[in-house]
Amino acid sequence: MTKSKNPKKDSIVRPSVKEAEAAVRTLIAWAGDNPDREGLIETPKRVVNAYREFFQGYDEDPEEILGKTFEEVGGYDDMVLLKDMRVESHCEHHMVPIIGKAHIAYIPNKKVVGISKIARLLDVFSKRLQTQETMTAQIADTINKVLKPKGVAILVDAKHQCMTTRGIHKINTTTITKRMLGSFKTDPEMERKFLTMINLNSDQC
Repeated sequence: MTKSKNPKKDSIVRPSVKEAEAAVRTLIAWAGDNPDREGLIETPKRVVNAYREFFQGYDEDPEEILGKTFEEVGGYDDMVLLKDMRVESHCEHHMVPIIGKAHIAYIPNKKVVGISKIARLLDVFSKRLQTQETMTAQIADTINKVLKPKGVAILVDAKHQCMTTRGIHKINTTTITKRMLGSFKTDPEMERKFLTMINLNSDQC
């Protein structure tokens, strides 16, 4: 067994690759199939490799990602918006995919961060077992804590396969979560501007 590389997760001891592969073999057998048949013999290895990619967010520090900022912004003090970013996460209740898109905006307070860092921040939190509500709050709160902007806005619109492929099977249902901080929360006009720019009417939220 090895400890997680994330310093905030040091108390969590990860099983070895062999132990993880053995767990997958157990699940295959529990499902009713033979883990030793030709089509499944390599499946445990493939699943472990896939999980390493699906949940790589546990190995990154979200605050470090936003650590490098730029103060030469030419006096720019309006909204910075990244819209229609694909979200790929997994429901912490059933471990099935959450697929959708996120819109993230902030109003700089004398400094900005590279736009790719915002996208990476989204990936760090989405590449973990999540609820959409928690993920939305984590992203907004991290931007607010590290950049100390005048305002932060995030809206996530996603389909949950725990709802579309099992249970009640409501295949066309999406879940919308949003978090407004700073001027986006105190100034209704800023919230309306954000929702307009992502082509969503305020009455939909």
